[in-house]
Amino acid sequence: MYTLKKSLGQHFLKDENICRKIVESLPVIPGQQIVEVGPGAGAITKYLLEIPDVQFKAVELDAEKVQYLEKTYPAIQGKIIHESILDTPPPYEGQFLVIGNFPYNISSQIMFRILEWKQQVPLVVGMFQKEVALRIAATKGKEYGILSVLIQAYYKVEYLFEVHENCFNPPPKVKSAVIRLHRLEQSYDIASERKFFVLVKTAFGQRRKQLRNPLKPLFDKEFLQDSIFNKRAEELSIADFAALTHKMI
Repeated sequence: MYTLKKSLGQHFLKDENICRKIVESLPVIPGQQIVEVGPGAGAITKYLLEIPDVQFKAVELDAEKVQYLEKTYPAIQGKIIHESILDTPPPYEGQFLVIGNFPYNISSQIMFRILEWKQQVPLVVGMFQKEVALRIAATKGKEYGILSVLIQAYYKVEYLFEVHENCFNPPPKVKSAVIRLHRLEQSYDIASERKFFVLVKTAFGQRRKQLRNPLKPLFDKEFLQDSIFNKRAEELSIADFAALTHKMI
């Protein structure tokens, strides 16, 4: 048996229909490389191991879960990377898909990790706390923020379905949702990634204020007279942010 570790944000899926639905949301072709993040007790792992003609690896930090998985699913021998997804280098050379019931306490950090690997990751299917899933998928409103803009600058986000608390053991105190990310074929014209990240984080750092105030250090005084700076961060599209990177000091 295994124990649940709250410190690692562990809530294990027990609803087999949902497990299958998550795996079926990952379009797979023969020869593909797949990485599962946080397999835990193997709820979706067992279905991933059944996919024919693919390469599979799972990244799991918890030593007890690694032992449990190896004992319960012999097919996983040699396929587990016993590290945190936040520390491990890309598990493959070349392109790989990412799937997982992401540990909720680090799910945003996992998304930033995937952004670092975006050249290698064309597709992601992940289960998140509903609130985080809504933020990633938002195109306007109060959910639209740093995560939405940084991820949607590189990926198209589909909000697939929600998962009831009773599908988990123990039931989390939050709702959950599954989203799918497809890497954009045509990326935005961004001056530099560093500028883009600084701009977006600074703009949303004071999201209630007109942009002229928080963005003062990033632009020339003359350009700050532009009417775009009368807006608030949440009123700007991703294309607006991308265009502004070319005007930054």
